[in-house]
Amino acid sequence: MGTLFVLTVGATVLAEAGLISTSFVKTLGKTLCLCLVAVAMDLVWGYTGILSLGHMAFFGIGGYAIGMWLMRARTEGIVAAQLERAALPPTPAEIDQAAATQIFGVVGSDEFPWMWAFSDILAVQLLAVVAVPGLLALIFGWLAFRSRVTGVYLSILTQAGTLALSLWLFQNDSGLRGNNGLSGLQNLPGLETVPQSTISLWFLWASAVALALTYLLAAWTVSDRFGSVLRAIRDDEARVRFLGYEVEAYKLAVFTGTAMLAGVAGALYYPQAGIVNPAEIAPIASIYLAVWVAIGGRGRLYGAIIGAAAVSLLSSWFTGGGAPDIDLGFYEIRWTDWWLVLLGFGFVAITLFAPDGIGGLFDRFKRPVRVGDMGPDQGSLRREEARLDGKEPAE
Repeated sequence: MGTLFVLTVGATVLAEAGLISTSFVKTLGKTLCLCLVAVAMDLVWGYTGILSLGHMAFFGIGGYAIGMWLMRARTEGIVAAQLERAALPPTPAEIDQAAATQIFGVVGSDEFPWMWAFSDILAVQLLAVVAVPGLLALIFGWLAFRSRVTGVYLSILTQAGTLALSLWLFQNDSGLRGNNGLSGLQNLPGLETVPQSTISLWFLWASAVALALTYLLAAWTVSDRFGSVLRAIRDDEARVRFLGYEVEAYKLAVFTGTAMLAGVAGALYYPQAGIVNPAEIAPIASIYLAVWVAIGGRGRLYGAIIGAAAVSLLSSWFTGGGAPDIDLGFYEIRWTDWWLVLLGFGFVAITLFAPDGIGGLFDRFKRPVRVGDMGPDQGSLRREEARLDGKEPAE
């Protein structure tokens, strides 16, 4: 928490002093949003053992939900200002019609699809940011978990669902502008006179607060009895079920809750990115998310944050022209082309030499504590007794 606060305050001071650019502030804000969804992924995978390859779909849905309001409100404002010059003042229906033509003309339509019925009401769209991902996760999870689909089969199902959603969104008749997506999201309606440098700082702070609250919620969740059951499900689901716990209910709760967190992260991310399109929901995005968590160290909330932040910032540096190209004489290494290869090698290296991730490396620097003989048993009860006596640090 202290590091997050110092980072946010430091970035604000440097930005106000003109020492860092608005684009870099937006990069920091987007990175915090990716850290938020990484924490959600760590809860569902690192603590519960559900390798979901579809959580970035919930992230994208959150972006689409808020993007619908942003795009419609801004377009209606522009249209209303243009129609005011007409001899007769425009009616609300005329403004709606003109805005629909402006937004959907690119896909050959001149009216709002059914899913845009409440897109002009901010409160409804904010509710949709969490309700739509939560509802989809609830339905999918209920169907999958009650059928006791686990392991790689569940991962394939989540990936297939994500692929189906992205392919549907690519269609022009999906109601969300197909491949064009929703653009101009960085322009907040009614705040046209506020510079982007100020708006970027607002979103940086909003992203920081959201990440801090999510981390506290996640830490509280995994520290009590609920978290112990989640870890037990991860380690031996059959035994937990044998002990009488409703395994499906626990899995459904964490799957749905993390989907809602991913929606919130997406709603904060895409106004800073300025555009959301179906490519953001493609299965490869969810695979990247799993890689971030694995690199940071799954089963460690701070590890998920470290992994997401490190990969996001390095990606921006390598692909944004920050890393100088290397001329070998016979070949020139362009990092924009080689970044994904470098990320792949990094993932393999972490898997081979640090299977617990970067967070696991930090844990190795903790002072080892020798535990005396607590009894004849080498089991978990003995370790718990040592922990209660203060002779062993909590895991």
